[in-house]
Amino acid sequence: MDRSAQNVGTTEVREAHRFDVEKLASWMEREVAGFSGPLAVEQFKGGQSNPTYKLTTPGRSYVLRRKPPGKLLPGAHAVDREYRVIEALGRLGFPVATALGLCLDEEVIGTSFYVMEMVEGRIFWEAAFPEVPREDRAAYFDAMNEAIARLHSIDPEAAGLSDYGKPGNYFERQIGRWSKQYLGDVEAGRVAAMDRLVEWLPRNAPADDAEARITHGDFRCDNMIFHPTEPRILAVLDWELSTLGHPLADFSYHLMMYRMPPALFTGLAGVDLAALNIPSEADYVAAYCRRTGRDGIPHLDFYIAFNMFRLAAILHGIKGRLARGTAASAHADRLAQGVEPLAELAWTQAKRVGAA
Repeated sequence: MDRSAQNVGTTEVREAHRFDVEKLASWMEREVAGFSGPLAVEQFKGGQSNPTYKLTTPGRSYVLRRKPPGKLLPGAHAVDREYRVIEALGRLGFPVATALGLCLDEEVIGTSFYVMEMVEGRIFWEAAFPEVPREDRAAYFDAMNEAIARLHSIDPEAAGLSDYGKPGNYFERQIGRWSKQYLGDVEAGRVAAMDRLVEWLPRNAPADDAEARITHGDFRCDNMIFHPTEPRILAVLDWELSTLGHPLADFSYHLMMYRMPPALFTGLAGVDLAALNIPSEADYVAAYCRRTGRDGIPHLDFYIAFNMFRLAAILHGIKGRLARGTAASAHADRLAQGVEPLAELAWTQAKRVGAA
């Protein structure tokens, strides 16, 4: 499965996601410094939740992220939260695209949206970084490790994000949130392994130490733009799931790549890491702990099971949007097919910590 071919580049705006380009151009003339038309609009192939567009003018290019049209689940697709976090992190020098304007007036293009700079670079859609020479791969993994450790080292209050989420009881609240979303999305149907996890996870969550940091929520290689030639991250993308949360939940979601098979989701399970010059899971964990001042990560297997459940719930939501006709990507059907195998893999992880 060639994820790069499916996701790289732009295409004509899909019928369900079209809007009045002239209205958008008028808004940008008023709200975006330096904007000058005419304006051309294309839709990026990738992106599952919030439709994302490339805006081109004779002088420069921009990116627009919007809520999808149609019936939405409560609290989902909060583009205003995305905008707030990238604006705050950008002020601190964390690698994000520059935020240029937020519009909550649905009269402009039909839903709320924001505009940011277009960052030129490379996106890698496979966790094994096949496009990178073997001798350079370890440096790309170290760049990801440094970025997530740096994010988790930011003081939310210093970033102006002390109210960006609720502190404490993170796992309890997240398990409840995704369980409710899974159970409430009736159009997507039920999955036996998900039902078991809904019961098992809240009863077996480790005590929460109330540590709260800015968490990305979907930190993986294809949500980053790397420098065109260097192992350096220019921008971390897709902050829809960001919040104040437990940093180990965020890191263990990123770490899932080591336990996910390439055929199911972009993962490294079964791959000869040494042959590819990719650090082992243990070495990657050790690097993060060294950067964040930790002695280790207790309960890691539980965190992995929780995150696989969470990702399965996200894919279940895509399946529901597909049924309702509001899915943002042309490849949503392929992702929706991953719900059951991913839920089974999550249950397998849960068995490592005593589930039966």
